[in-house]
Order: sequence, then structure tokens, then C-alpha cells
Amino acid sequence: MNILLLEDDLILSAELCRFLESNNFTCDKIYDGETFLRQIKNNSYDLYLLDINVPKINGLDVCQTIRSFDKSTPIIIISAYGDISDKKDAFTRLADDYLVKPFQFEELLLRINSLLRRKMPSDNSDQDIIRIDDLIINKTEQKVYRGGNEITLTLKEFQLLVYLAEAQGRTVSKQQITEHVWEHNFNTNTNTVEVYINFLRKKIDKDFKIKLIHTRSGFGYYLSPL
Repeated sequence: MNILLLEDDLILSAELCRFLESNNFTCDKIYDGETFLRQIKNNSYDLYLLDINVPKINGLDVCQTIRSFDKSTPIIIISAYGDISDKKDAFTRLADDYLVKPFQFEELLLRINSLLRRKMPSDNSDQDIIRIDDLIINKTEQKVYRGGNEITLTLKEFQLLVYLAEAQGRTVSKQQITEHVWEHNFNTNTNTVEVYINFLRKKIDKDFKIKLIHTRSGFGYYLSPL
């Protein structure tokens, strides 16, 4: 699980990251709001920790900006401001939790774990959930998530993604895809498979640094973080 921390207190920032990493998280730390927003454009995270009083763009404005394009990744505000008006402002901007400094790191860990449990899809049956890197496919609910965000797919796009994912990194040919996804309902010489692969790439890979859908020239396609 990857966490991005916005905190301009260098000592507290370092201590928080060390604590989180000791509890099996990865933690990147940023010291101003402007750099923070640039960081999340090409990187996916499972949770954001935001101080309010930071340089360039304050944490509340960062929270509001995140929510303009990302409704689901949990956000915890960590701030020395403890008035109810400050908390109200944070929750109005759709933060998920608010922790007043100074706080016990263990309490923060409890809140993080609680939010991450709520974030996961409701059906946790191994046969119905496919996880590849930060991609989650819920076969029962026909829902797809990447980086904590739900991705809307058409039925054929979803069926194609599931078929690629269930191949577990093996290359599948165009003919195999037509047999399993389209059941020979169109001419295998058409470019329909390539078109749908491109549709998936735009939705699954375009906004992420790590690409999951790959072409093996002359053989077909495979889905893998490598």
C-alpha cells in the first residue's frame, strides 16, 4: 500500500514515513502543495495524508483539487488546527478523516487501516477478485479499480480485460481473444481486437506510470506490471 504525505515539518515528515514503512507501507513525502499535486498526476497512491498549513497550496485546497478528479482515494487531514470550524471545512471538502496534532502514531495507523478496509471492493472472494499491481477487477460486481479509482468499462471491454487478467501474464493471440470474448461473432481479420485493446489502454494505462497491457509483436497481447 502506497501513501503520499504532505507535511512541511521535515522532522515529523521523516518520522511518520519511518513509522509507516515499519508497518509495511511505502511512504513518499512532499513538502508543498504544488509539488504534491504534480506528484499524483503520474503516480498512484492508496491514501493521502495532508497537513493544512504548508507552502504554495494549502492542504485543504489540495484536498479539494484531488476530489475534483478522484472521489475514492482516502484522505486524512493531519493538522494543529483543532477548532470545529477547521474540521468542518475539511469534511466539506470531502476529506475522510481529521487528526489533530500532536497525535499518537498508532492512532493514525488504526485510522489508515480502517479507511483502506472500507476502500476495498465488498466481495473479497478470491475467485471473484483479481488483483494485478494496483488494478482490481471485481468479476461479480463487474467493477474495475485502479489506484483506488473506479474505471467505467463497456461490457466487451470488461470481458476482454478479465480474459487478459485470467491469462496470468501469458500472451493470448487475437484468435484466442475472438473465441473467448466474441465467440466467433465477427471476422477475425478485422481490427476489432486492436480497437478494443486501444480502448482499454486509454482507460487502464494512459494516466499511470506503470503500463499493464502489452503487445508481443506477431503473437498477441498480455497483461502484466512487468
